[in-house]
Amino acid sequence: MSIPHLTEEQLQQARRAALAARTRRAEAKARLREGRWTFATLVEQADADDVVAHIKVVDALRCLPRVGHKRAAEIMARLEIAPNRRLRGLGHHQTQSLLREVG
Repeated sequence: MSIPHLTEEQLQQARRAALAARTRRAEAKARLREGRWTFATLVEQADADDVVAHIKVVDALRCLPRVGHKRAAEIMARLEIAPNRRLRGLGHHQTQSLLREVG
């Protein structure tokens, strides 16, 4: 299967959509980092919003206070969550364990 050839207008539209998605994910992570959202709120938003659902779990964890690369990796390993897992890809038990872990 080959990649479809897109017109310049279609490329521009795709670029705008990608930028909007990146911006929404950045805003969600900023809300978490600033304390306006809890981790549970982020998970709820991910259930309703496809864009937020594509945030990597490790990136979301690193937005929490006192959680850096090392602690986020430790939490992910302890809960047996793959490093490349996104919020939408978490199972029910993983989500519950993660919410208990981060409060």
